Amino acid sequence: MPAQATLNPVLTVAEVNGLIASVFPQLNDGHPSYEAIDVFAGGCTVRLNAGERHLRPGGTVSGPALFTLADIGGYVCVLTHAGPDALSVTTNLNINFVRKAEAGPIDGHCRILKLGRSLMVFDIDIVAGPDKHTVAHATGTYSIPPKP
Repeated sequence: MPAQATLNPVLTVAEVNGLIASVFPQLNDGHPSYEAIDVFAGGCTVRLNAGERHLRPGGTVSGPALFTLADIGGYVCVLTHAGPDALSVTTNLNINFVRKAEAGPIDGHCRILKLGRSLMVFDIDIVAGPDKHTVAHATGTYSIPPKP
């Protein structure tokens, strides 16, 4: 199912990365790990530049690192499509881990399933490796603060 093409972003990639860096600096803590790499009508693509700090024993990217990527995908979508209100919060996030991911770039392709006045529902396909196989899939909901 494609993203909702009728939803137009209100922020660019550079603007949303700048906003996240200013309101959530602890996300990357001086390491350029999580970033938005594309914003489009009805969705976004986010990336985890997975390195040593994201690995658990055995050289596998940890579940919490992938979970964070899924959550950041939803956050980027809500900020770029509902408006730059940093107080939007996750109300639900479910993730299924499909196969292991190794260090390197891991992309999350996020699409908005429904955007309302107070909630946004999304899903994200997290892919990695040279063949870009799905390593995890998540669905979630963000709560959008009321407009003043």
